[in-house]
Amino acid sequence: MQTHNLGYPRIGAKRELKKACEKYWSGEITQEELVRTGWNIRIKNWRTQQEAGIDLIPSNDFSFYDQVLDMSLALGAIPERYHDVILDKKNTDLDLYFAMARGYQNDGLDLTAMEMTKWFDSNYHYIVPEFTKNQKFRLFSSKITNEFLVAEQDGIKTKPVIIGPLSYLLLGKEKEPGFDRLNLIDQLLPVYLEILAELDASGAEWVQFDEPFLTMDLTQKAREMYPWVYAKIRKAFPHLKILVATYFGGLEENLPLALSLPICALHLDMVRCPKQLEEALDQLPENLTLSLGLIDGRNIWKNDFQSSLEIIQKAVRKIGRNRIMIAPSSSLLHVPHDLEEEKNEQQLLPEIKAWMAFARQKIGEVSVLKQLVIHPEKPSNLQLLLDNQITIHNRQTSTLIQNQEVRKKTRAIGNTDASSRSEHPARKILQQATLNFPLFPTTTIGSFPQTQEVRNWRAKRKKGEIGEMEYQELVKQAIAAAIRKQEDIGLDLLVHGEFERNDMVEYFGEQLNGFAFTQNGWVQSYGSRCVKPPIIYGDISRPAPMTVFWSSYAQSLTRKWVKGMLTGPVTILQWSFVRNDQPRSETCKQIALAIREEVMDLERAGIKIIQIDEPAIREGLPLKKSNWKAYLDWAVQAFRISSSGVQDDTQIHTHMCYSEFNDIMESIVAMDADVITIECSRSQMKLLDAFADFNYPNEIGPGVYDIHAPRVPSKKEMVDLIEKAEKVIPSEQLWVNPDCGLKTRKWEETEAALKVMVEAAREIRLKLLKS
Repeated sequence: MQTHNLGYPRIGAKRELKKACEKYWSGEITQEELVRTGWNIRIKNWRTQQEAGIDLIPSNDFSFYDQVLDMSLALGAIPERYHDVILDKKNTDLDLYFAMARGYQNDGLDLTAMEMTKWFDSNYHYIVPEFTKNQKFRLFSSKITNEFLVAEQDGIKTKPVIIGPLSYLLLGKEKEPGFDRLNLIDQLLPVYLEILAELDASGAEWVQFDEPFLTMDLTQKAREMYPWVYAKIRKAFPHLKILVATYFGGLEENLPLALSLPICALHLDMVRCPKQLEEALDQLPENLTLSLGLIDGRNIWKNDFQSSLEIIQKAVRKIGRNRIMIAPSSSLLHVPHDLEEEKNEQQLLPEIKAWMAFARQKIGEVSVLKQLVIHPEKPSNLQLLLDNQITIHNRQTSTLIQNQEVRKKTRAIGNTDASSRSEHPARKILQQATLNFPLFPTTTIGSFPQTQEVRNWRAKRKKGEIGEMEYQELVKQAIAAAIRKQEDIGLDLLVHGEFERNDMVEYFGEQLNGFAFTQNGWVQSYGSRCVKPPIIYGDISRPAPMTVFWSSYAQSLTRKWVKGMLTGPVTILQWSFVRNDQPRSETCKQIALAIREEVMDLERAGIKIIQIDEPAIREGLPLKKSNWKAYLDWAVQAFRISSSGVQDDTQIHTHMCYSEFNDIMESIVAMDADVITIECSRSQMKLLDAFADFNYPNEIGPGVYDIHAPRVPSKKEMVDLIEKAEKVIPSEQLWVNPDCGLKTRKWEETEAALKVMVEAAREIRLKLLKS
């Protein structure tokens, strides 16, 4: 019985990679120093897993920005607009890589970044491959082989991890009409075979192909291509041991297909779909090893060893110990690095910490499970099992978890709680009479740059170096300066800037009962952007107002309207580590009631525009469409519970980003927000087509510039995007705004871009008046 891991966090225990990348981008360190940081992280990760007793340790799970972008570079799938970056001798392959991820402005070149979207139903973002009809692929980078060789030099024989060829194509987008990207497999597969040839020549024994699309609804064409592709790989490399990894769900109707592939091992996510084991064991070919993903790669709760052992023993009885592998359910990219970094007992109670496991602890759990199977009677193993069962029992019976008053409120929720407002056309008349916005009103999504100075205030407050009154005065100064800047720029609807907030979910969790927090529980969201998800361990309630003080203060500084800014219940749920002892829908309902209380307090304080951000609605969709309705029903209900308690003349906004909306438009309409703002610039307004096709009845603000890149677009670029939007959405429904919040940007580029945005909106208004 072998243990293995599908992938390890790559940001470093202290976010070393994030800090090094940002220093490199700002010119503070050399590329050589950045590369050295990357290698140090890789080697430390390999050694940590080796010391934990993992038999097959992954390589090529490290990335400077994104593993899908790594694959695009390796395969030479580089969009044509970046070819001038390649030709410039000053630029290295790493500079090209970052240009594709972040955009490029230098030496007269002004290039937009590649599109970014969510990785299945997680909060991780990947860079979307771009495919053209005559797409050519070539082996451009040998990163995969190089990592294998460096690990081997360090005495560790790794299992290279590669995104499978069909999942890679399915992750991408056609940039031209009239062709199917799956037809590119004939051009793509030879490059995959080149990579495998390099690995084979270097002495690799195992190769892991990630094929998460096998857990999704596949077209008949894709289903037919899977056996063909893996037969080609097997024929070319009969001695390589190929493991196909599936995760984030069960295979269901694709199980026979996956079991038929000519591979050595198949990995199943037993956390998301334990019921698939029975069918898999019944159909398993005699020459196929089964990898059981028993340790939750997406959440931070300790494994229940007894439950996992029952699953393993069931498999052992059917196929024997030698044909079983034990692993986490997915890559550990989605969980923090090491629980031992959590030293603050006031912030994370020891009782709650005892229920948890981060990446380093999870690989330890994999090894322990193997020992419990192989040496079940060994006294030290019996003690490990007993200790684990005591911890599981303590969590189940803890008085910290349940709040009967909260449960009574959620049971009392009725239909009127989610539908108390008039229809949107009637609301719009009242809102316009109150708010009096021009055509193409301009606004931002909510946050403004979180400078080092602002972050230092929060850090000093936490350490007790400054008092609460001094901290509040500093934040007030930042809000006042932001209001003045927005007025000078000429924005129509202002925001307070969110300087008091560390993170759009963590900030609210800190003020709600039922949440716990970490000091170093960082997880990569995209590139160098890391988040520290809150931990929902118990029932949720709001003991006091959370945002009213700051929103009211900002509104007192200006005659223009200022938005109240909240995070929605589904996003708080999705971007937290959620308790796994009750349905997610129940937890979401509790959050919705807490947000509803805040919304009504904001309205009572005179805030007439309230934004309830729900960027995670789309990412929460189950991977199989057959399960969508149940999720969307409770997700939409949660949003409406949170937003429906206000008067008709109070305008409710929401924000969504990096989502394909076509197939959930009915639910977005059902949310019934007065204004929705969405990411649109990287897709060149193509995401608006879904709203146009559905005749979206409410107002919409498609983003006119990409905030994830440092470049400042020209006025013409923004005018062109607004005009594209106007062709598909009526003018009276359109708002003008950036793609997302501006927290990660610098003030200089933010002010410059917003000035251009306001000028673009004014130009469009003038054109409309003249016509």
